[in-house]
Amino acid sequence: MSSNESPRGPVDSSRVPRYAGPATFARLPRLDEVGRADVAVVGVPFDSGVSYRPGARFGGNAIREASRLLRPYNPAQDASPFALAQVADAGDIAANPFNINEAVETVEAAADDLLDTGARLMTLGGDHTIALPLLRSVAKKHGPVALLHFDAHLDTWDTYFGAEYTHGTPFRRAVEEGILDTSALSHVGTRGPLYGKQDLTDDEKMGFGIVTSADVMRRGVDEIADQLRQRIGDRPLYISIDIDVLDPAHAPGTGTPEAGGLTSRELLEILRGLSSCHLVSADLVEVAPAYDHAEITSVAASHTAYELTTIMSRQIAAAKAPQDARDAKDAK
Repeated sequence: MSSNESPRGPVDSSRVPRYAGPATFARLPRLDEVGRADVAVVGVPFDSGVSYRPGARFGGNAIREASRLLRPYNPAQDASPFALAQVADAGDIAANPFNINEAVETVEAAADDLLDTGARLMTLGGDHTIALPLLRSVAKKHGPVALLHFDAHLDTWDTYFGAEYTHGTPFRRAVEEGILDTSALSHVGTRGPLYGKQDLTDDEKMGFGIVTSADVMRRGVDEIADQLRQRIGDRPLYISIDIDVLDPAHAPGTGTPEAGGLTSRELLEILRGLSSCHLVSADLVEVAPAYDHAEITSVAASHTAYELTTIMSRQIAAAKAPQDARDAKDAK
């Protein structure tokens, strides 16, 4: 596909039933079918960094299966994301499940390759360990990025059993490596017990603000979204979402569930409120389908990825519009 061609969208559900055919994200074409993508949806089936229940290595494909029911028009954002930009399923990054350090390097290299094509990434995990190599790759292109981290947990701990790379440590490593803009960091939806008060002190020293799930309940999604927009400003933004930010009633299929979380409606509405932020890439992690039932978790995850993809597609189309207008003028 050339940059001037119209995007190729999902399989037509009026001709091929949603339950038929391969389960790419939202039934979109594979990257090798279109040649290039503005937004590449890529899976990372890796969960060797978990500290409790395993199974997130199967999360990406569970999200793809649940995404069969997504439709081309997003009324909440008044946009048809797959017509605005070429979104394609880039398959999976195969990372070594027996060597975390090697897996981190593999994910970073593969993300580099995809970003070098000009695509933005919508990554489906996998456990939260993968956020670190993804952030490294994005920072090579954009410099230190703002981060919104939706999660029940801080994920800024130092080590587990002496291991530096786990699903509870990626954002401490990212701060240490200088790949985050420490003036624009925030956790959203955190809750539950900690190892000690020092966890919060250390987190604050790294530059993170915290919006708890109770804050969302008391203050409402519009006020929270406005607070986050002000904190991020016009900086390049990376959004990392652990599905356990949702209450276990809305996302039982995850590795470290905590009571008192967001509803799926609250999460989706906050994301929609961030549509004006400069979203350069995102990840969605920790879906563990073995603990799910009726696809509750993977359905919530597929809709979350859809909202993030819509935001990126709208911004890509808006950025292209002036150049398209100039090209049309020159052609006359």
